[in-house]
Amino acid sequence: MIRFGTSGWRGVMGEEFTFHNVRVVVQAIANHLRKTYGDGPISVVVGFDTRFLSERYALEAAKLLARNRIEVFLAERDAPSQALAYQVIKRKCQGGINFTASFNPPRYNGLKFNVETGAPALPEVTDVIEEEIRQLMPGFSTLATHAPGESVSRIDFQADYLAFLQGKIDFGVMQAAKLRVAADLLYGTSREYLDEILEENGVEVESIHGYVDPYFGGVSPSCTEENLAELKAHVLETKCHLGVATDADGDRFGIVDEKGAFVHPNIILALLLDYLARVKGWRGGVARSVTTTHLLDRIARKHDLPLTKTKVGFKYMADLFLKGRIMFGGEESACIAVKDHLPEKDGIFAGLLVAEMIAATGRSLGGLREALFKEYGEMVSGERNLPLTPERAKRLKALIQNPPSKFGGRKVVSVETIDGLKLDFDEDRWLVLRLSGTEPLIRCYAEAETREAVEALLKKGLGAVK
Repeated sequence: MIRFGTSGWRGVMGEEFTFHNVRVVVQAIANHLRKTYGDGPISVVVGFDTRFLSERYALEAAKLLARNRIEVFLAERDAPSQALAYQVIKRKCQGGINFTASFNPPRYNGLKFNVETGAPALPEVTDVIEEEIRQLMPGFSTLATHAPGESVSRIDFQADYLAFLQGKIDFGVMQAAKLRVAADLLYGTSREYLDEILEENGVEVESIHGYVDPYFGGVSPSCTEENLAELKAHVLETKCHLGVATDADGDRFGIVDEKGAFVHPNIILALLLDYLARVKGWRGGVARSVTTTHLLDRIARKHDLPLTKTKVGFKYMADLFLKGRIMFGGEESACIAVKDHLPEKDGIFAGLLVAEMIAATGRSLGGLREALFKEYGEMVSGERNLPLTPERAKRLKALIQNPPSKFGGRKVVSVETIDGLKLDFDEDRWLVLRLSGTEPLIRCYAEAETREAVEALLKKGLGAVK
């Protein structure tokens, strides 16, 4: 069964993710839009990333939507997910379809659906689309007729998105600080986006991997520490103040400090929240997912900012953003929501905001991290994964239904089950076990005051379902 997970529908190409299944899903979306908006005019933005066949899938989707009397704005070239979201908002479209598997390995592809607000579709929408898929799947076939040419327009995402970003970042402080940035574009959609906006604003940038490679250099296009070894070396070699990376569809970030050290997204989220609240004086709600650092809780308490906890998945942050309930939201998977920006993940914006923070404070990223720990205490995060099997799924389900009162020699002070199982211990230590929404994995997360304590929690967590 085709299902929408944490961020759209993803599958291995040639197995689950096939042209036939793509057509079924796109037709299901078309049916949903018709039922929602009636017989009036409907328009949809269609985009794609740099993966093998992504543009072909996008072309097929555009033709099928046009056959359904839906106007299509099709990207001229691969583009970041957030640039598509901006087009949905700007053109007042009823939806957006993006062909990307984000940070998944090259053998995967995926389809994301954004609603008319530009935000990722919530489960109440994707559940309806899945029901349409169930009804369509038996005996589904598409007509051989071509789509009317006037219903599909090729458009440029880049200029509008970069113009939108221009007013959101203080490039002047970067120029004054003579900031030098290394950018790892990871063979993805951020090329001529992240590097270009820095260059156009007089910020020195050293770019690597700024060309298309559907195999992403032989690694997953994810901003993990192991994948950013070349960026680390490049920062040191070129004596840059920081390194910024983005994943395949540009919506997640990876940060390397001036010494070539990878900085965990949790620390970046905490630094940015503290910067916005302390330096910029922002006030409003804060949100984090259940797998995100409790440093955000400490910062929110310090600045008297109300905190909301969400399931994993940026769509829940986007919902709070659209309701005006938060000025900042973060997920440990390198996703942020910031007031007056977009209801979609944006790794380019996040990286630029980190650069602004360094320039505006006049401190290195390492120095800012030290000051953060001195003020709020040091926390270390970790994650491990296990391949999902039916037996492991049963063990996890049993743990969720009957959570322990003690775990790994620690007393459990509270239990959360909004997304898998979260065990909270004293002094902001915690452990999460949950099913991945993007791959057949059980994910285990933990946070504690030392690396040793984190590793011990992760070992116990994996052992409980192994």
